[in-house]
Amino acid sequence: MNITLPEFDVEAFRKQFPILHQPDSHGRQVIYLDNGASAQKPQVVIDKVVEAYTKYYANAYRGVYEFGQRIDDELELTREAVRSLINAERKEEIVFTPGTTASLNMIAQGYGRTVLKPGDEILLTLMEHHANIVPWQIIAEQTGAVIRYLPLTEDGRLDLEQLSDYLTEKTKFVSVTGMSNVLGTIPNIQLLASAAHAVGAIFIVDAAQSMLHEAIDVLETGVDFIVFSGHKFYGPTGVGVLYGRYQHLEQMSPLLGGGHMIDRVFEDHSTWADPPAKFEAGTIPIVQAIALRPAIELVREIGLEAIRAHEQSLLVHAMDALREIPGLKIYGPAPEHKGAIVSFTLEGAHPQDLAFLLNRHGVCVRHGHHCTMLLHDHLGISASVRASFAAYNTHEEVDKLAEAIQAARKRLRLA
Repeated sequence: MNITLPEFDVEAFRKQFPILHQPDSHGRQVIYLDNGASAQKPQVVIDKVVEAYTKYYANAYRGVYEFGQRIDDELELTREAVRSLINAERKEEIVFTPGTTASLNMIAQGYGRTVLKPGDEILLTLMEHHANIVPWQIIAEQTGAVIRYLPLTEDGRLDLEQLSDYLTEKTKFVSVTGMSNVLGTIPNIQLLASAAHAVGAIFIVDAAQSMLHEAIDVLETGVDFIVFSGHKFYGPTGVGVLYGRYQHLEQMSPLLGGGHMIDRVFEDHSTWADPPAKFEAGTIPIVQAIALRPAIELVREIGLEAIRAHEQSLLVHAMDALREIPGLKIYGPAPEHKGAIVSFTLEGAHPQDLAFLLNRHGVCVRHGHHCTMLLHDHLGISASVRASFAAYNTHEEVDKLAEAIQAARKRLRLA
């Protein structure tokens, strides 16, 4: 497979991440391949956190004094940066949340409760993260709605030939991942959004995995909601984003009450502020949200097209190298249908043992079910090992992953 790379200097990009340039406690150079769980942080993000706490920290949307006004301005700059990133129509459609899981719960409870009735259907897929399954199970149990799962093809893509059987006038919500956190599968978002709207359903994208790797235009694709977490976007932990079309946010009920989301409190009821404040109860993750902006600016400076091209070259190199290892099985579709995630099992080795042995070589990977028990049941395995790549990873690190797996085979007497 030939990939034409836009200009991208991986070594210059790596230099911006201080943790990648220090040895671990054993004096080894760490090879970090667990980016699907959380990405490392560039110096500009770390500096922004320190700047906010040391130069102008205050609570948000409370004070007219200098620090308070500066905090408000910084937060609104991030809100605008997110709006521009996804091409939302207005920044009031951008809600700061604690993360992807919280955002999906807010949609399921806040919007699902106003729409769903017994017999209505919610369409998910078998490759969803638990965060995009459990909130829907909870609201389905509360409302009498039914959850259906769109099947997968043998190679781990959505089986769109069966879409018309699963997407009907009973369907009120379609919620899918932008990129599988195990298979790496990237669904056709625009096609699914159009199909969902054709039957009057609301279309939601869990972009926790895809946002850093795949550009998305909410106006062009027509999605109704998108959610993602800052920490998987080179940003801080503790902050996420919920994008919703403004008319949906107006219809949606808040999940939490109190603080900034209040318009007026009476003895027997209260009224809510307009979005996004309506969904930002209490004290929001102020500094984390502010420090998300330099991460967005860094990614946009490099360009998602260049990032994706580099990551795809890593993916192809990894799949070619790992396929040469006897007993190793890779799950998911061909590289042209997926992002830079390689999940695999090694015959005769438990995934936890393999991850432990890879760590002896300084290689950091994830093992387990990756919060996708339904998918692992479908694959007929209880666990797998996942190597997930970011733009700061190199082909040399992929080679060391393959060498570490070969060393583990010898250690386990599989070679």
